[in-house]
Amino acid sequence: MKKTLALVILLFCLNITSYSKDFKTVKDKVTFYKERYKVNCLNEKITDNFGNGFEQLYGTRNMKPILHGIAYRGGANNFYHKTNKRHNHNPLPQDGLDNLCKEGFSLAIYLYGKNFSTASKLLNFGEDTLRYIQNSGMNRASQRQILDFVYERIQNPDLGPIYLHCWNGWHQSGYVASMILMQFCNFSNKEARTYWEKNTDGAYKKFENVKKMIANFTPFEDLKISEDVQEMICPCSEKK
Repeated sequence: MKKTLALVILLFCLNITSYSKDFKTVKDKVTFYKERYKVNCLNEKITDNFGNGFEQLYGTRNMKPILHGIAYRGGANNFYHKTNKRHNHNPLPQDGLDNLCKEGFSLAIYLYGKNFSTASKLLNFGEDTLRYIQNSGMNRASQRQILDFVYERIQNPDLGPIYLHCWNGWHQSGYVASMILMQFCNFSNKEARTYWEKNTDGAYKKFENVKKMIANFTPFEDLKISEDVQEMICPCSEKK
């Protein structure tokens, strides 16, 4: 009897901590995450610089939407972590990966390479599976891979969102987010550069290589989406 009760409790806990959903449409997926995180615009934070805010996503920092229900950007909460403090130059802490998986994210991308070998690469919670990969997006082939991942999630309601992160959630994640916005939300290179600067929490001086990558990016013609889909997934911004 005790074993049966324990099993029932365990299954109940799994059900309330895992957010795997059988979405019938991409719109259902977008609506679910938009309502869950309660952010509408590109500059709104889900977790703050200290990793606080939406507790179920603890382990992230400065998390913001790029495309609702599809792609999110941010950092890794290492230096400010309450129980597992370590150097800032690290991949996501284990609880960050665990929480993303429980939230139904299907992919996390570390945009730097340092210490990536120390991180878990595949996580499973109930029906949710999260892959963790490394890709900096600094050449045309790696840009294409990231955008393919995003495009797949725009087309397929069964694929959970992507979390693209650097260390602080400012520079590299901002660059990749700028690229995604140019590809799917009709941002110009100038508008993308302005977006990048305004989302570094004031730390936008230098980083000339990143600024050059933003200035030189051209969208892939075969990854275009309709205006209706743009209206559904693109967050509000100062450019609109």
